[in-house]
Amino acid sequence: MPITLSRRQLIGGTTLGAAAMAAPAWARGGDLAHDGLLRAGFDEVHGREIDLTIGEGHRIVQGRRGHAVAVNGSVPGPLVRLKEGEPVRINVTNTLDTDSSIHWHGLLLPFQYDGVPGVSFPGIGPGETFTYDIPALRQNGTYWWHSHSGLQEQTGHYGPIVVDPKGADPVSADRDYVLLLSEFTPRHPHEIMAKLKKGEGYFNYQQTTATDDYPLSGADRRMWARMRMMATDILDVTGSTYTYLTNGRGPKEGMEFAFQPGERVRLRVINGSAMSFFNLRIPGLPLTVVAADGQNVQPVEVDELQIGVAETYDVLVEPGRLAAYTIVAEAMDRSGMAVATLASTPGARAAIPPLRDPPLLTMADMGMNHGATGGGDGLAGMDHGAMDHGAMGHGAMNHGGMDHGAASDKDGAMAGMDMSGMAMRDTALLPDDVKVGPGIDMVSMNPVDKMGDPGIGLADVGHRVLNYRKLRALSPNPDRRTPSRFMEIHLTGNMERYMWSFDGRKFTAVSDDPIRFAYNERVRVKLVNDTMMAHPIHLHGHFFELVNGADSAHQPLKHTVIVQPGGSAQFDLTANEPGDWAFHCHLLYHMHAGMFQIVSVAAPGTAA
Repeated sequence: MPITLSRRQLIGGTTLGAAAMAAPAWARGGDLAHDGLLRAGFDEVHGREIDLTIGEGHRIVQGRRGHAVAVNGSVPGPLVRLKEGEPVRINVTNTLDTDSSIHWHGLLLPFQYDGVPGVSFPGIGPGETFTYDIPALRQNGTYWWHSHSGLQEQTGHYGPIVVDPKGADPVSADRDYVLLLSEFTPRHPHEIMAKLKKGEGYFNYQQTTATDDYPLSGADRRMWARMRMMATDILDVTGSTYTYLTNGRGPKEGMEFAFQPGERVRLRVINGSAMSFFNLRIPGLPLTVVAADGQNVQPVEVDELQIGVAETYDVLVEPGRLAAYTIVAEAMDRSGMAVATLASTPGARAAIPPLRDPPLLTMADMGMNHGATGGGDGLAGMDHGAMDHGAMGHGAMNHGGMDHGAASDKDGAMAGMDMSGMAMRDTALLPDDVKVGPGIDMVSMNPVDKMGDPGIGLADVGHRVLNYRKLRALSPNPDRRTPSRFMEIHLTGNMERYMWSFDGRKFTAVSDDPIRFAYNERVRVKLVNDTMMAHPIHLHGHFFELVNGADSAHQPLKHTVIVQPGGSAQFDLTANEPGDWAFHCHLLYHMHAGMFQIVSVAAPGTAA
């Protein structure tokens, strides 16, 4: 069923309060199943008092049946529509036989209503109702909500949030849609976690073989094999088990958004998946990015963007005279795609482009991009005479016979390299506060700033792609103080053992030792990625400013930043939201494995 919200309907939204009296029973908390199955897609709840009910059931996606945790009877759960400047009370009732929760991702609110069990509140027990008494909202934009209990998010416990501005919206559009990307699997999430622990490549069906046509030389293949790493290790869980969804519907289930030629259409794109990065494009239409993580940015036109887990982007498109345009959200490893359609008449369809060739990791993704400044690999002329792969812990390596001069990967990342003796786990490069142990199997040798990196696989697609350097805040930032403190945090892991952590310590080792900030302290934080995977790092309860080359007044505000493999990213933070806040990788299984910390911001007038 298409979801259509015209601009006129949005303007008339105040009349919907009366209409809510006629809302179906599920919208008032109840009737969690529909004909024995949970519904796909979402409706809308709004007003000063909102009731949500967490339940469970089964759903079918393109013929595959799975267990699901749902809210108000649907997956995704309802669009929570709020108003800037207005308070809201949200009553959440848990009908599960286990604890649950809802975290309001991206919203500024008192920490006790942030919704993270064990950090900001105890959770919502079976049969209990918890009221999130949120004061007048201080923001507008596109956000989302999800469970922070166990692995419930993977099973469908998530939904969108839109906060309408109290004044004029700087983004003018004729139609306004939410495009919520996620994934479905019939597997239980703990089964997925168990398989990842036993073999981190279990879901990777794109591994190299003797007969594939990946652009790898024989020397490249021997090198990857000796390292026991995979050049195709892009996503942990892939299209081999996932069906990728738009607004809860699979590619064959006909999700469509109506338009009339000449209209401006706003798409509020939310990556509400558990583990999937998406490359979003609409063949034939440019995308004008107008907001990132709910915050307005100066419009920037691109043809494709990569959206990490937990990020949101608002884009404007202006469909032409064609009857339909295909919205393509291709998984970063190109193992599948979510699909929707912009349609001028119901049922109109455009061609769906085929999946592109899977991307390959390069030595730059292993932190060996000497001299690079972001975006490119910068490996030309490398002399890795000091490298010692034997120190990697993956078994003895002998690169004496390697002919990297003949390597031919398309990035040129390995051309001319002499890797004899290269150390991929040189822990001497780590600062003293990083704990060295079996939880670290790689240390980035030269973690250059990758703010200009478009994301894995998009460096050479031949059209305009978004990167963080292209983002500029639309309005000047209020706090432009020079940071008084510098903090470096390493993203660490052992991919083979599926161990993930910050600074070599998983959460169970640091739960009583949070990252502390004084109230209103201004800190520059550098995140160094010592792994070969991209990590979307999310800080609760705050926005930080990406250090992306923009002047301090226009550094874009974000709540989630992707740190590219082997690289680094920096942000400036004003710690002015007192309380304890979660800080973690938003890849669900990485967080569950331990890449999680607590940030504690002191109350005004107290010591940190």
